[in-house]
Amino acid sequence: MTQVKDKTDQQLNRALAELMGYKVRLKGSCYWLVNPTGEEYANPFGRNSEEIVWTWVPDYCTDPAASLEVQEKALELNYKAYIDHLDEFVNTDELTICSEPSYRAIASLLLASPRERAEAAYVTIQGEK
Repeated sequence: MTQVKDKTDQQLNRALAELMGYKVRLKGSCYWLVNPTGEEYANPFGRNSEEIVWTWVPDYCTDPAASLEVQEKALELNYKAYIDHLDEFVNTDELTICSEPSYRAIASLLLASPRERAEAAYVTIQGEK
């Protein structure tokens, strides 16, 4: 868990994008971003670097909609593991202590930040691969 906490937003976004199926392809002298459906995107201004192209992936760490995309993938793969990981990241001990989760514990999961959702999704998806 500490490893994901140490990642910058950009590092976590790239790692999640790779897990979601994004790729970078070199065509000629230009790098292209390939999304999970196979669509390719290139810099309209010409040359770029692989590192720059990785910055074009969704911002899972700060964009609420993008964080919900990786949450959906994590829930699809292993909903129990994702909820347990999210619980660890939002620091609610109540879900693991009580046999029935409290409303306060559930509310804290619902109010998780995009970064917390991204971290929990990363740990869950990586564990399922």
